[in-house]
Amino acid sequence: MAKKQPQTKAKRPQITDGEIPVVGAREPCPCGSGRRYKACHGRAAAQAVTELVHRPFEGLPGECDWVALRELVPAATAELTLKDGLPEGVPSVTLATVLPMAWPALRREDGSVLLGLQNDTASGDISRDLADTLQRALQAKPGTPVQGRRAPAGGPRLQDLLDPAGTFEPEVHSGFEFWVPDAQNATPEVTASLERANAAAIPTVKLTGVDAAYWCETPEKNHLRWVMPHPEEQLLDALARLHAAGRSSLGEGTRLVGSFRAHGLTVPVWDLPSGLLAEDIEKPAAEFAERLAAALATDAPLTPEERRARGGLTNRQVTLS
Repeated sequence: MAKKQPQTKAKRPQITDGEIPVVGAREPCPCGSGRRYKACHGRAAAQAVTELVHRPFEGLPGECDWVALRELVPAATAELTLKDGLPEGVPSVTLATVLPMAWPALRREDGSVLLGLQNDTASGDISRDLADTLQRALQAKPGTPVQGRRAPAGGPRLQDLLDPAGTFEPEVHSGFEFWVPDAQNATPEVTASLERANAAAIPTVKLTGVDAAYWCETPEKNHLRWVMPHPEEQLLDALARLHAAGRSSLGEGTRLVGSFRAHGLTVPVWDLPSGLLAEDIEKPAAEFAERLAAALATDAPLTPEERRARGGLTNRQVTLS
């Protein structure tokens, strides 16, 4: 018998962690280790999916408004300023609450980019998912949408791409006509889609006298939902002090009914009479902001009445994210 020749294994090409693409969990890992992806570099990707970043917009200009546009506002846009400037052929980058067909992003025919905010994300870090979508939109062919995907672990976040000195000034719209440059001459299909979206949108107005406070109209009553940047425990203490003193309302017929958590921030909510419009609440909201600032500056222990008020507010608190 012929003697078997010793088999030699071909040396697998080695690639760096930064070059390893995302593949199926049971596929061989692209790094060349011979193990399945889920048992090799997929571990880091899986961990990134399960780890929740509680304040994904922390460090961005207008963090409170980012949260509001993500959770509260049906139709709004905001111009984004990139840290390294706009690439050639991209005249603008605009954040939008919702895009047609729930697209994560859209590169328009003129090269401008629309980035959708209210989309499901594949990982626990909304900022990383949005940054990945934005990068792909900047390179997409004009006139094409960008589909969602799982962002590579360790990829950039919005905080890495956006200018920290830039402004963030949301513009709230009454409808979704910003989807198309010329809504009056849109196709029947687009017109029907706009009509459906507009019919489902709750009328919303951003107050001008205070930051990140949004009035909205519902059939039963109106509401004010105010995203606040203060640490939760400190804010709840301050709200309890005002509530116990009968100073937490925004005027006759209004009532602080509780709060909810959203992306690491606390959002107090007031019920308002149906006839109370956004312009009617501007002055009361500014006056409340002054009362709240004084209450936040107080570090005395809560009184029994204030503790009971705090317990009532905490019992009515829910978490959206």
